[in-house]
Amino acid sequence: MKAQLGGDEGKHKFVLKTPKGTRDYSPKQMAIRERVFNVIITCFKRHGAEVIDTPVFELKDFDIAGQFDPMIPDAECLKIVHEILSDLQLGDFLIKVNDRRILDGMFAVCGVPDSKFRTICSSVDKLDKTPWEEVRSEMVGEKGLSPEAADHIGEYVQLHGGLDLIEGLLQDPKLSQNKLAKEGLGDMKLLFEYLTLFGITGKISFDLSLARGLDYYTGVIFEAVLLQQENDHVEEPVSVGSGAGGGRYDGLVGMFDPKGRKVPCVGVSIGIERIFSILEQRVEASEEKIRTTETQVLVASAQKKLLEERLKLISELWDAGIKAEVLYKKNPKLLNQLQYCEDTGIPLVAIVGEQELKDGVVKLRVVATREEVNVRRESLVEEIRMRTSQP
Repeated sequence: MKAQLGGDEGKHKFVLKTPKGTRDYSPKQMAIRERVFNVIITCFKRHGAEVIDTPVFELKDFDIAGQFDPMIPDAECLKIVHEILSDLQLGDFLIKVNDRRILDGMFAVCGVPDSKFRTICSSVDKLDKTPWEEVRSEMVGEKGLSPEAADHIGEYVQLHGGLDLIEGLLQDPKLSQNKLAKEGLGDMKLLFEYLTLFGITGKISFDLSLARGLDYYTGVIFEAVLLQQENDHVEEPVSVGSGAGGGRYDGLVGMFDPKGRKVPCVGVSIGIERIFSILEQRVEASEEKIRTTETQVLVASAQKKLLEERLKLISELWDAGIKAEVLYKKNPKLLNQLQYCEDTGIPLVAIVGEQELKDGVVKLRVVATREEVNVRRESLVEEIRMRTSQP
């Protein structure tokens, strides 16, 4: 899911690109997908996005481009990730944040030669899944880094925390002498101050091992990790994969600019397939019923020979914008009609019978509680809307 913010004289304008899928999904999978898309699109729109269609297959990059004061758009991107992952109720998550300049400065002060920055960066990026000892031996054994430099890196990349850590590193005798690292740490401090104002620092960790293997990031980088308690005996939650990631890539947009201007840009991409698979697994495990339709009411009859009355009533409901169904049978048994609602999760049944027709009412039955109320025909639409509106 991609959104862009163009910075024309600081104008605030997002464009949200929603993908067109090419796979076939079951109704249950589609229902889960729709729920996820709704959460993401609602969040992007809440942050001022305009929506356009684009045939991309992975939901990407909420992008903010243009001349803005430092770290404000970056903080908004992190807030968006926090909102989406909270709203999807995927369980616990942690957003790791680092800065490309801090990494590069750290490599420099640790004695990594320029030519080895990228390859050492990719080793560091493995630290979320691989213990430090293994990463160290790869750096020294396979990549020819001196043991001293590797040990020096080890002192830094095992650190994670918040504002206290950033302030501590700003006082670090080596890092604070490096121009890049100092700039990065200054911006990171500013970022955490904004994140504190947004009230989300509890789920955010400044993590010096985060190195996202993409070369085009120029500043802040982040990755949201979805966590899951393996079982009750394990204290540490384990990662079940990345839910979102992104960062600042100021040079990238300029590559497409005819004048070669550098355009500041920060973006986020949502790992939509990962999110779908987690939600699908959860539904299977919990046997939670996923509704594959949004039907609000089934129009039913209690006696025979009331097909015409059912069709008349459902037509009134459709014309009023109510999502309604009717069984395609002339004389269905009431029990079968109620069972259909149970099976498909339809919350209400509007029952027409001879007595109700005489009295000018419809019997409205709440499927979950079996409560029944007689509602005047002219008030029925309003009653259905009231009872099925989302809180």
